[in-house]
Amino acid sequence: MSSLTGKHIILGISGSIAAYKSALLTRLLVRSGAEVQVLMTPAATTFITPLTLHTLSGKPVHAQVSSEAGWNNHVELGLWADAYCLAPAPANTWCQMARGLGDNRGAAWDLCVRCPVSFAPAMDLDMVNQPATQANVARLQSYGDTLIPVGRGELASGLVGEGRMAEPEDIQAMLEAHFGEQQLLDGKRVLITAGPTHEPIDPVRFIGNRSSGRMGIALAEAAAAMGASVKLVLGPSALGVHHPRIELERVETAQEMFDAAVRQFPGTDLAVLAAAVADYRPAEVAEQKIKKTEAASPAIALVKNPDIAATLGRQKQPGQLIVGFALETENEEANARSKLERKNMDLIALNSLRDEGAGFERTTNKVTLFDRNNKRTALELKTKEAVARDILRAAAELMKPTRAGSQNKTSL
Repeated sequence: MSSLTGKHIILGISGSIAAYKSALLTRLLVRSGAEVQVLMTPAATTFITPLTLHTLSGKPVHAQVSSEAGWNNHVELGLWADAYCLAPAPANTWCQMARGLGDNRGAAWDLCVRCPVSFAPAMDLDMVNQPATQANVARLQSYGDTLIPVGRGELASGLVGEGRMAEPEDIQAMLEAHFGEQQLLDGKRVLITAGPTHEPIDPVRFIGNRSSGRMGIALAEAAAAMGASVKLVLGPSALGVHHPRIELERVETAQEMFDAAVRQFPGTDLAVLAAAVADYRPAEVAEQKIKKTEAASPAIALVKNPDIAATLGRQKQPGQLIVGFALETENEEANARSKLERKNMDLIALNSLRDEGAGFERTTNKVTLFDRNNKRTALELKTKEAVARDILRAAAELMKPTRAGSQNKTSL
């Protein structure tokens, strides 16, 4: 049975010569068992008729939202949908989406849905690599929207190159993969640590780092979307979470994060340790603000914080998996592999600060994965949301039963 069976999909069609492909896409989705509601911009109706899409989808086609009835339908559909796919998505429409504007109907529908959004651009050759185009794509991806990459071939202008809307079969496959992922961690209990820790020096100052918590939060949201019940232990961060299957516990110090992780771990199937935990803390915390004086600079004695990864690695039981991170500036691969082994992890994601676009305070990341079976997987620069899904897919693969029917061993 297709993962699309019983799913509610909104297919948004904007004005583009590629709109003719939407007829086949509608038919493929319906044949896969999905309920498809087609929404069209007025410009789209000049390329393909609403009657054609009504016949193929079995549902009335909405081409206007300006009337009271049309507006109500459009809001209700936003609650009904499991996925919104805009195909074709001309540059004007998804540029409006990137800016959060609703004066284009395709963009207005995007503002009302609560489900995952994907968009299949259709454009001419020279538009693809324009800086403005790439910036708008990156912005939409940072919102969690999924880009369906353009194809290569003959374009409406007569030029040959990139810009064609993806083929209907490829879009169908991407949607099936999306819904298939919703069962990857179904019923699993996932513990995630995220964000920095702040180690107080006095009531005003602390030792910390540049972590925003974005990577760990992306992991929590992705795990919940894949069916898991998630416990997120989050250090000081301005960011929050949205998925109802995420239970959030906020902490400040490494000791508090350690205590929370150790408490939650025994009931966990998968632990993903994405937090940037301080290795040291001040041995003593001043009760009052330390004043600057003309005397020599004060010395702060430091003591080690407990090692969360090593502790959980020692406590790990058969059937439990641990995923860690290694942020390195030199000897990256050797250090990551060493950490994987020393701390009894099953998978580790290596970040190198030498890679452009990776590291703290960014919406993108670039990682290389190493697993307990010595498999190495180098990933391209992606949004942190996309990287989170890649990491969880790799973890889910390690959690699959062996051919004998037992869980893979988690010890190295």
